[in-house]
Amino acid sequence: MRCATSPGFVYAGRVPTLYRERAVADAALGELLEGTIFAGHIYRFTSIDSTNSALLADAALPAGSGLNDASGAGLPEGTVYVSDEQTAGRGRAGHAWHSPPGVGLYLSALLRPSLPPDELLGITLAAGIAAAQAISQVAGVKCDVRWPNDLLLHNKKTGGILTEMNSGNGGAVVVGFGINVNHPSLPPELQESATSLLLAKNAQVPAQENAARIDATALAAALLQFFDREYRSLVQQGLPALLARFEQHSSYVRGKRVVVGEEGGYEGITDGLDDRGFLRVRTAEGLRTVLSGSVRVVQ
Repeated sequence: MRCATSPGFVYAGRVPTLYRERAVADAALGELLEGTIFAGHIYRFTSIDSTNSALLADAALPAGSGLNDASGAGLPEGTVYVSDEQTAGRGRAGHAWHSPPGVGLYLSALLRPSLPPDELLGITLAAGIAAAQAISQVAGVKCDVRWPNDLLLHNKKTGGILTEMNSGNGGAVVVGFGINVNHPSLPPELQESATSLLLAKNAQVPAQENAARIDATALAAALLQFFDREYRSLVQQGLPALLARFEQHSSYVRGKRVVVGEEGGYEGITDGLDDRGFLRVRTAEGLRTVLSGSVRVVQ
């Protein structure tokens, strides 16, 4: 998880307005989420720069500003922004996220967790578990999670998770999901390292057949249902049980020879998670803990 400064508000003249004013309530998706913290708080955009940036900005508006909901309160926990397109999609470490219209799932959720600081990484891990479960259920393909936030199909990236917190918005956390869903192809520079759910499904059927398009609404609903369950479990039961579940969804946690891009870079074998959820790597010099660097498998 990373902290972010406020990306700013949208201005109409001199008066800041919510990004949410440009969205419509997604009643169909909301109905599928009854009983979750997300029910009744789903807002859909046709196009937006970044769902994470927009939700961070709106969450930073203070309660009572007159720019929040009808009660004057800040955006409630469970508010979700979903867009058909992102013009400036972002990934971890400032990487751009390819977000063309109509083929991907670009979604961000607002949380206000009552968790100690040393358990906040658990939110990203919970999101990874939820995404892997949703992809398996809806698309019928097995998803692997590369610690801490990459979603992989056949060792190619199909999605990622970006968790951000703005220190000026009362500790609210925004969790963004970007998933390649129905891309029939990807730009040449991404084809070796990335894929989509549709491409992965097509790889599993005879060459003369084509897999049906994935229902993106069903995927979003399953993702948020699983995320609601994992998040509630984290808040109520703490981190240890979640760490065990994460290991079930990630082949990268143990026994992978990796290169880590921090502290000058080093190589070793992954050796599980510590009690805070950080990845341990056993090197020739001893056991090291990965705090923020990228982790890549040695080919």
